[in-house]
Amino acid sequence: MAKYVCDVCGWIYDEEAGYPEGNIAAGTKWADVPADFVCPLCGVDKSQFSLVEE
Repeated sequence: MAKYVCDVCGWIYDEEAGYPEGNIAAGTKWADVPADFVCPLCGVDKSQFSLVEE
């Protein structure tokens, strides 16, 4: 499972945890997150997220 970071504010989407507050179930791959998803902290769209290299 991967993590994606918002390039603007640093909020991290973790595929393993999902985003229950936004109705995105644990285990949801980034590719399967809805296209209209926006960062819960700063409001930018999915195009402003980058894969976290671990």
